[in-house]
Amino acid sequence: MIKPLISIALCTFNGEEFLEEQLESLVNQTYQNLEIIIIDDLSTDRTLQILKGYANKFATIKLFQNEVNLGYIKNFEKAISICTGEFIALADQDDIWELHKIDLMFNHIGKSYLIYHDSAFIDSHGKLMGKNLSDIVNFYDGDSPNAFLFFNCVSSHALLFNKRLKNYLFPFPHSNLHDAWIAYVALNMGSITYIKDCLVKYRNHSKNTTDILKQRKNIITKREKLNKELNWLICCRDLSIQKDPDFVSDLVELFKKPRNQPFSLPIFSLLIKNYSQLFPIYKRSFFSKLNFIIKKSLNIKNEKASKY
Repeated sequence: MIKPLISIALCTFNGEEFLEEQLESLVNQTYQNLEIIIIDDLSTDRTLQILKGYANKFATIKLFQNEVNLGYIKNFEKAISICTGEFIALADQDDIWELHKIDLMFNHIGKSYLIYHDSAFIDSHGKLMGKNLSDIVNFYDGDSPNAFLFFNCVSSHALLFNKRLKNYLFPFPHSNLHDAWIAYVALNMGSITYIKDCLVKYRNHSKNTTDILKQRKNIITKREKLNKELNWLICCRDLSIQKDPDFVSDLVELFKKPRNQPFSLPIFSLLIKNYSQLFPIYKRSFFSKLNFIIKKSLNIKNEKASKY
């Protein structure tokens, strides 16, 4: 039996330092029917030279370079649109994949629209840091998109999804990372699942696009944070295949309303009512979750800027 074609989308930009180690882990996957779509975003270091060397050696690699710099998220949007496989996996330029990663994910995806896995953090030298992604968040297995309205446990480097999601993914929202959006779309189409195994060594260093371990300070105002959340909720509401449109619409309308009172009882009541759906990912105590709901219900004029 011939297994279906699976696409790996790799986006690069000035990644010469760690790129070869990642490429070795991609071209040596035990899953045989692969295409590796690589789009370089106008690198100025040796990245393109390295990529051309691998593309000349491995027929599975299809290499492209942008004419203008698109940025991280738009580059992945373009890469996914080019992929022709029945399933699509995303790869970052600085990680290291286990060689059986695609094989294992394909064998376990079943009827789910997306599958993802745990990852082990390594430092810039490739040394294990003794921490996994599952130490930070709870992994979600199910079919409720509401779990992803405020939180995310799916990292782009860890997912494999059905190509049918492409009909609803684009354009990626600017208000959140593309991995959360892909998971949200998948959940509105059906279900997602996960594998407990650590199938990627996720490199943590100063140039990471995302700061999963929250080691960098990013101070934004409460107004900026609220606007970002509102824009994200609007994108979720406007998805044409919404499973729970009434709840998301109610959230949007309540977040849009001017908060003239110190505390919004309607927001608090709505979040409390849907408590069980909203917090399966959040790896905190009941009181932390309650505090989260209270903060969402407060008038932002009463709060200071915070680390985000």
